[in-house]
Amino acid sequence: MQLRPLLVFMWKGIFFIIFSMKKIVNPFTAASPEEYNCFGCSPHNTSGLKLEFWEDGDTVLTKYNPHRNLMGFSNVLHGGIQATILDELGGWVVLLKCETAGVTSQLNVKYLKPLYISKGEIQAKAKLILFEDKIAVISAEIFDGEDGMCASAEIHYFCYPQAIARRKLGYPESVEAFYNPLRK
Repeated sequence: MQLRPLLVFMWKGIFFIIFSMKKIVNPFTAASPEEYNCFGCSPHNTSGLKLEFWEDGDTVLTKYNPHRNLMGFSNVLHGGIQATILDELGGWVVLLKCETAGVTSQLNVKYLKPLYISKGEIQAKAKLILFEDKIAVISAEIFDGEDGMCASAEIHYFCYPQAIARRKLGYPESVEAFYNPLRK
């Protein structure tokens, strides 16, 4: 997975590369561990993945250093964990790009090759393909530590109207809460 530079310049003989990626703020972390204990992204969940997210234009990304206790076969990240990462990433696409919350209604994962834990930090990226009639369709991919694509997914989410997402699911008052830690 290649990052796209936003700006490249040289100053005093040194090249500088500025990327367009923005770190996403998780506004749900302000809730107590009893209220917010997501397996995918809560920093409170001791068994969870504790994923963090970045945005690069229309793409949402995450990185993860897989633990050996999440193996299926020797040295291979369990397919269910790969699916969880792809699904969680898709959920964050809904939060950021559809500006509401949703639930997975369909997850179709294609495993292309083993994702070896020994290759280091994995990356996953996803983007919104279609948002129509309360359904978001998202394309997602997961890459090993050597940038080889190991799995891809098409994910469908049922998206709640914003008012319901705020009232029942804790969606913030504005999408800006994901970019500014002072806004909830």
